[in-house]
Amino acid sequence: MQDEMIIGKNPVLEALQSGRSINKIIISDQLNRNTVVELQQAAKKANTIIQRVPKKRIDQLSADKHQGIVAYVTAYDYATIEEIVENARRKEELPFIIILDEIEDPHNLGAILRTADATGVHGVIIPKRRAVGLTETVAKTSAGAIEHIPVARVTNIAKTIEELKEKNIWVVGTDEEGAKDYRTLDGDTAIALVIGNEGKGISRLVKEKCDWTIHLPMKGSIPSLNASVAAGILMYEIYRERNHLGEN
Repeated sequence: MQDEMIIGKNPVLEALQSGRSINKIIISDQLNRNTVVELQQAAKKANTIIQRVPKKRIDQLSADKHQGIVAYVTAYDYATIEEIVENARRKEELPFIIILDEIEDPHNLGAILRTADATGVHGVIIPKRRAVGLTETVAKTSAGAIEHIPVARVTNIAKTIEELKEKNIWVVGTDEEGAKDYRTLDGDTAIALVIGNEGKGISRLVKEKCDWTIHLPMKGSIPSLNASVAAGILMYEIYRERNHLGEN
């Protein structure tokens, strides 16, 4: 499997602490001592090599804001649908899954993974075509959540929805003309939420496969929210329901 590069202090530390296979860490010779010591301690536990090089060398490796730290890691392994469901079963929880229908912006995917980790999502499903995968930018935007949230990459989202239904998981789509208010979501249900493409929303076929659709009430002139913002609101609604927050 071809190596990939992750950049920045937090993503590299998160990868080390998660037990992910890291082949080599390269750090700037101008990195402050406290950060160097923190990385050395984590790398020692992970049995990983650290190499110090001139800062200009790291600038050549990555044009992004690398903070003087890059790591070469084994490319991300995608999970299976069964592994995501097993993740819920192992925690003795009802499945809580996010399905992303052709999300193209890596920053949106990274932000969704970060919120998914915070709200107890058991896994995220993305399509192989016309959608962003687990890239370096996604990893950095997720602030380390990519190491903890299983992501399945499937050929056909509509077929995957049918597979989830066979596992007694309700599939709920998001749509500006959705039939129900998002606050009707039930935390005591095995559920998969479908978030649509940034511009087009959920495709017609995927929407038809959903058990029902919900909408986020909006007052302003813009007809829809950013995909990661909408996903965040919905994930926290399920989290609130499941943890009985806000009840007297």
